Amino acid sequence: MRVAKRVWAAVAPATVAATAIGLAFWPHRSATALDRTDRNFKIFQFPADKIPRIDGDASDWDIVPDSYAIGTNELVDDTGKHAAPDPKTLDVKVKVGWVKGENRLYFLYEATDDYWDFSQPGLHNDTFEVVVDGDRSGGPLIAEQHPDKDAIGVDSLYTTFQGVHAQNYHIFTPAVDKDWCMAWGPQAPWIKKLPWSNAATKYNFKPGESGKLVLEFWITPFDYAPPDGPEKAVETKLVEGNSVALSWAIIDYDDATKKDNNGFWNLSRHHTMYGNADQLCPFKLMPLEPALRKPVDADWSFKVLDMQRRLVAFHDDTQTKDGSGMTSWKWDFGDGKTSTEQNPEHAYSRAGRFTVALDVDGPAGKGRRAKEWDVALR
Repeated sequence: MRVAKRVWAAVAPATVAATAIGLAFWPHRSATALDRTDRNFKIFQFPADKIPRIDGDASDWDIVPDSYAIGTNELVDDTGKHAAPDPKTLDVKVKVGWVKGENRLYFLYEATDDYWDFSQPGLHNDTFEVVVDGDRSGGPLIAEQHPDKDAIGVDSLYTTFQGVHAQNYHIFTPAVDKDWCMAWGPQAPWIKKLPWSNAATKYNFKPGESGKLVLEFWITPFDYAPPDGPEKAVETKLVEGNSVALSWAIIDYDDATKKDNNGFWNLSRHHTMYGNADQLCPFKLMPLEPALRKPVDADWSFKVLDMQRRLVAFHDDTQTKDGSGMTSWKWDFGDGKTSTEQNPEHAYSRAGRFTVALDVDGPAGKGRRAKEWDVALR
């Protein structure tokens, strides 16, 4: 059993009984074998003052370098109907972003198709299918791919297991008279709505016509997404430098009278990635691009080590545009005491609320960050 599965019991004890039927038959696994680990897939970090507005206008993404774009040339049609992509019939470009401090993944999907098929109310609809496993715990995520589905029963697994540790969003492009996506699992009533996701689409074509579609959306990846609602859900904590497991497929229909699609264009090299997180691709949460950084962005954080002794550990979090480090630090702890260490510990002699300031200096320049009463001790 993977560590992530064991964590469920620790963070959500009230839901253990409900999910036990899915976990009890989980095979022992020691590692996640992701697909395309030799490829450098990146997630762009948006500055806090440039978070993309979800309105179908792609101009918010102009600051994202082309090196982050993943195009049609990265996809394969694993149905075997097409030996190679033809941009004249289907051309797509995807960018993925994040914002430090949020647990959201932002997507821009731009697609030009020679035949947009979206006249039917069901799954027969041109589709952008996204699968995410935020903590890379791996393994099956839909009932039909569970190794013990015959013993447990697909219906039982659907209501207890599907989509719990990784999520699949079957996004209709465009969605007309129906929800913007089908979330593959009993969490669908809540994970595809605010405050857990949001989407907007712009297009100017009718069913059967050609044209360009722009889809903007964000989703929240979950380490634990229980079927009974978000109250006990555990969001994936997105951390700079970490990676998430992610992939997508474009399902292209070209004839509303035919049941089958005209291609399943997959970023992963495994068709079944839609239900198996081992077959997703690693995407790295990147730092801010140098052009978006301040020359010196002074910052710091702290942790109370011992409230009884009022012992606090301070940490220098300063970043620079060119990546150079600081060479000098001066801390003012707000109680008349100072330090020139980079990451000092300080014991306060009295309770109170303290204004703490850090001055830094280095090759990139000088900076200062003061915080009013963040350090409050009793």
